[in-house]
Amino acid sequence: MTDSTPDFVQDSAESSERDSHPPRMQHALLASVFIIASCGLAYELVAAALASYLLGDSITQFSTVIGAYLFAMGIGSWLSRYVEGNLVRRFVQIELAVGVFGGFTAVALFLAFAAQMGPFRGLLYLAVLVVGVLVGLEIPLVMRILKREVTFRDLVSQVLAVDYLGALAVSLLFPLLLAPYLGLMRTGLLFGLLNVGVAVYALFLFRAQLTHSGVLRLFAGACFLLLAGGLAVAGKVSDMAESWLYADEVIHMESSPYQRIVITRWRDDVRLFLNQNLQFSSKDEYRYHEALVHPGLAALPEARRVLVLGGGDGFAVREILRYPRIQSLVLVDLDPAMTRLFSTAPLLTRLNDHALKDARVTIVNDDAARWLEEHADVFDFVVADFPDPANFALGKLYSTSFYRLLARHLAPDGRIAVQSTSPYYARRSFWTIVATLEAVGLKTAPYHALVPSFGEWGYVLAGREAPVMPAAYPEGLRFLTVAGTQDLFHFPADMARLPAKPNRLNEQGLVRLFEQEWQGVSH
Repeated sequence: MTDSTPDFVQDSAESSERDSHPPRMQHALLASVFIIASCGLAYELVAAALASYLLGDSITQFSTVIGAYLFAMGIGSWLSRYVEGNLVRRFVQIELAVGVFGGFTAVALFLAFAAQMGPFRGLLYLAVLVVGVLVGLEIPLVMRILKREVTFRDLVSQVLAVDYLGALAVSLLFPLLLAPYLGLMRTGLLFGLLNVGVAVYALFLFRAQLTHSGVLRLFAGACFLLLAGGLAVAGKVSDMAESWLYADEVIHMESSPYQRIVITRWRDDVRLFLNQNLQFSSKDEYRYHEALVHPGLAALPEARRVLVLGGGDGFAVREILRYPRIQSLVLVDLDPAMTRLFSTAPLLTRLNDHALKDARVTIVNDDAARWLEEHADVFDFVVADFPDPANFALGKLYSTSFYRLLARHLAPDGRIAVQSTSPYYARRSFWTIVATLEAVGLKTAPYHALVPSFGEWGYVLAGREAPVMPAAYPEGLRFLTVAGTQDLFHFPADMARLPAKPNRLNEQGLVRLFEQEWQGVSH
């Protein structure tokens, strides 16, 4: 980048003018640093969150994306030494580039993923590198511009302090407000507008020093309109792109602070997806939930108090309420959006027989581990119906620490039923869950059932005493029979037990194992 005025001449002139500018210009530039820092971290978080959402394994995605982004920022900072000429003009140009590229990154990546346009990981890291380099150019340029206002000692301390404050603000706002309520696309576009706003303000603030800036102002206006238009249609673009990911008609989609909830329908088949992972198909969910609940609960004629962890769709609750002897049931599900949806949407309440509205049911929206730590209730039967251990947040719910905590809430002759992923597709993961339950002193009875939407699926019954087979089931079951139950506890050679280490909280080996086994498997 070149200009008619050599950089060393301009720097010297700027130093001689340090005291001639009003303090408000210094304050305005520092405010710009705050916004720049906020935007830079926002783009980083949006890219990492998007990668986690689309590719899974949040730890790996956040680590690699943030690492690549910081590396690119370092390259940008190093390249800033070659930016010469009118620094304010260069700064405005870079702000506009950051605003457009950073603002539209989430939109472009999500569309590319949905449309299967080339290798997504390559596109992801290319976008991260481009935006990171541009962001890395910003602060060094601001510091060179601020030299005319502030001594070097104050310059470094003030710029870095404001930079860190901006990063703090976004790090708090992103998980609490921005991602849950705006979504990743709108968040990226909003911060793109903020970057363009900084550029527009710089054009106004330094208008006396920017001659022949008409084209630049027109370009700034075009960038602003482009981002504003993107922000206005981001919801429709997101819905359109997301619909490409599903074979069936999308009839409901929403983002909660915890997950993306999508419901599809094809004829009479209703399906729930959480973060793109299929949770049930109404055509065969009864197989999954009958197998999860009845082999354990039907063998406990004295059971009166039941706890369900996860299972916010209410299907496990529906099966439990088939037993008139059940007096109380506590459902602990993290996401209020799930329990609200399955308590009120007519299509869904018909599927769960209005189970969540039953007078015996108490719904608690809380983290399962935290709730167990804060309450001393004891239960005769517990269902752990969590999503698979696809990340470390879920992996803790399959750890020795969690099962030890859960066992404290189990009556002496009580039972725990745990959904335990597929013993066919994720054989080592399944037997790791069994080994983890046994490591805390529980006796286990692993079993499996065929659920067409998922394939062979695994469960584990656990208790202080060895589980026994039920003598009878309640009326109305569509899948289970007493005569066929014994077969569920027999494993063929390709699903037979393998040596496995317990999943401990400080290691979380199950999460890595699960990812390895399920990689490339699709249904």
